[in-house]
Amino acid sequence: MDIYEGIEKRRTIRIFKKGATEEQLRRILVAGSKAPSAGNRQSWEFIIIDDPKIVEQIGEIKYQLNKKFTPGPGETQKEVDDRALSQKKGFQNSSVVAICTRSGDVGTGWLAVENMSLAAVAEGLGSNIISYWDEGKKEVEKILGLPGDYELTCVLKFGVPGGEVTPPKKRPEFSWLHKNKF
Repeated sequence: MDIYEGIEKRRTIRIFKKGATEEQLRRILVAGSKAPSAGNRQSWEFIIIDDPKIVEQIGEIKYQLNKKFTPGPGETQKEVDDRALSQKKGFQNSSVVAICTRSGDVGTGWLAVENMSLAAVAEGLGSNIISYWDEGKKEVEKILGLPGDYELTCVLKFGVPGGEVTPPKKRPEFSWLHKNKF
């Protein structure tokens, strides 16, 4: 598979049949470690989370964060709550990895995230990027035992997609392009 095909096929998968194999996960993590980094600092650290209790805790934190969203136009609070619950359930049957970086170097972590997401495609797997913020982020950092000079970039889930994978609706090509000025 060439890189353009991998980019085209990458999808956010929220429900998984099963997680990545150890060998697949190893290759995905190595791909993350090959990402570019500012000053070649390579300040990322990856944490495989396979303790069901910890997976449940970070899923619950994400659920609580998402329940606080204000409904969008034409959306009910029940729909917001259902979506939050669905995201919590999405931690089931997946391989979970936390991406952390030295504080102030979070951009480097996101480069590793993209490499890992594309590597998952090459492995025939789906991925889902989970972000945390405010107190929820601090809670996850505490649960994972991050030192004070590190911060959570995100949590990534990998696995075999649990249903049909359809292309998302995207903006028309080049509708986002500007030249010299916005």
